[in-house]
Amino acid sequence: MLATGQDTYDGGAAAMAAADSLRRCIVTGQAWPRAALVRFVVGPEGAVVPDIAERLPGRGLWVHADRDTIAAAAARNVFAKSARRRVDVTDGLADSVEAMLVGRCVDYIGLARRAGGAVAGFEKVRAWLEGGRAALLLAARDGAADGRAKLRALVREATVRDELVTAELAAAFGRERVVHVAIAAGALADKIEAELTRLAGFRPTTG
Repeated sequence: MLATGQDTYDGGAAAMAAADSLRRCIVTGQAWPRAALVRFVVGPEGAVVPDIAERLPGRGLWVHADRDTIAAAAARNVFAKSARRRVDVTDGLADSVEAMLVGRCVDYIGLARRAGGAVAGFEKVRAWLEGGRAALLLAARDGAADGRAKLRALVREATVRDELVTAELAAAFGRERVVHVAIAAGALADKIEAELTRLAGFRPTTG
């Protein structure tokens, strides 16, 4: 934790930037990196609105990115206490956040595909893994275990993630079913992994 006064500057610019990236969860009181949280704001009509992209105006109400914590914030009226005003919380808030996170993942994967930085299908993904081109291996959590295991065995430096299901991966490629996706290194791979990390709080890993 950074001290106040002159000591604030002793850690240098990197330490200050790290401190600025932390936000406190209104449910647990614990400070987390922004990438591990979901921002909410109170809209003009008094409704709690998830601000997944962190662009909406208003004071941010930060909640750790997992289903139980967001459900607790809604059930215990923590949003109203933090905002110090009456607020309306819609039913299924955690489900809405999950759907938004999935949408962002699918959009980013689609962007990577159109930029030539993503491929789907067992053989194409295998070629990327064997060639060391893949930074991320996305394995559909409802895909066949044997196919997933074969590709995992080829992983060298790539990170393996399994938060998405076949239909969601397929949506990024305009297909009916996709089980395996490889993403090349770059800014989009970083964004996809960041959103998958938040999504993991709603969909625990299958191992």
